[in-house]
Amino acid sequence: MEKNLKINPACDDRCPVRASLTLLSGKWTLMILFQINENTVRYGELKRAVVGISEKMLIQELNMLVEHKLVTKKVYPQIPPKVEYQLTELGLKTLPIVDKLAEFGLENLV
Repeated sequence: MEKNLKINPACDDRCPVRASLTLLSGKWTLMILFQINENTVRYGELKRAVVGISEKMLIQELNMLVEHKLVTKKVYPQIPPKVEYQLTELGLKTLPIVDKLAEFGLENLV
């Protein structure tokens, strides 16, 4: 009896899994994307929603997400500063991945 084995290419620099992980593998990345979701979220809301993240890490992760064009950042010229984050079209494409991870966690881990 023959099994149909799928042979995947090597995980080199052109590997799609490696490329995806480069964008999404930060410890807090998926949790931040999960919290922003389809909403417009202010920095303080994210800080409260992502429990355990330090201010430094949240800023670094948000800057990385903006740099990779997954999130947009809008700064309002006022005092105190008002900053809002929203997913881009590319960021919205990550939501099914995040939803599947949340579903897996609910079914198997929580």
